[in-house]
Amino acid sequence: MSAVASRTVRFHETGEPLDVLVLETTEIPDPGEGTIRVKVAAAGLNPADWELCRGFMPGTLPRGIGCDVAGVVDAVGDGVDDVAVGDLVFGATDFVGQSSGGAADFAILNLWFPVPSGLSAVDAASLRMVLQTAVWTLDLMGLSEGDTLLVHGAGGMVGYTAVQVALRRGLKVIATAGPTFTPDLEGFGATVTPYGEGMVSRVREIVGGDVDHVLDASRPQAGTIAQLVEIAGDPARIMTVSNHDEARAAGVTVNIDALMAQGGFPSSDFLPEYARAMAEGSFRIPVARTFPLDAWREATELSLSGSPHGKLVLVP
Repeated sequence: MSAVASRTVRFHETGEPLDVLVLETTEIPDPGEGTIRVKVAAAGLNPADWELCRGFMPGTLPRGIGCDVAGVVDAVGDGVDDVAVGDLVFGATDFVGQSSGGAADFAILNLWFPVPSGLSAVDAASLRMVLQTAVWTLDLMGLSEGDTLLVHGAGGMVGYTAVQVALRRGLKVIATAGPTFTPDLEGFGATVTPYGEGMVSRVREIVGGDVDHVLDASRPQAGTIAQLVEIAGDPARIMTVSNHDEARAAGVTVNIDALMAQGGFPSSDFLPEYARAMAEGSFRIPVARTFPLDAWREATELSLSGSPHGKLVLVP
């Protein structure tokens, strides 16, 4: 094995993504113990990429973006015996410790699973982070079958995914969303109501009072948490993945805080089950657009607009 030259999108200083990200060529080293190197077939973009650029979870610079990857195994590190060169896998880069992420020709993965037959690399690269966020957050919320759950922000991909997971677990789901994904969400079995003026009264009318639980997956916006407390009747019934500062001030739990309090990120062993469901068509995450790696700036601009209407995926 030997290092390979790779185009990669990364940042050498923190700041706004479009100001600090550059496409350049670097060397991707041989995989270390317990890791693999893949030739990237697709890399999903997430809002977390832009927060990394702004300084979230600081690490050694330069750092890459594109934490979600699907690709063909190019080399395996010591201690790896569950994949072989040539296998198609999906998984995650070590976005804190690596100088290059998945937005590259080659990437080092420290978490991976086989891509099941019938699932494209693009769809596989859309799955990992939004599903982890949805599942881990729901697991933290103390939900019981038959409970009523409001997913606020179900037009975003974490919320869209959480609706499907919650319904699979036997919850009654109300979703707030715009018109783009309302047909999908209703098709899954959720009751959907729009965002905006009158949302509080609409949700309370649907439920007939307080909802049992609220998962907030909406874009950060002042006033969101106050509305959700009014809907739930108790801050303890709410967990947010996005409106962190307002939530902490109001006594609402932030999912990342709860995860760190219990010792960090749990197992991701559920990912293959959902990958198979996606391949079979019983679970989905919509891909809005794919972009060649050279068009990373256009993809970034669309993501930062807040209205990509689905996942954005780079295809080197």
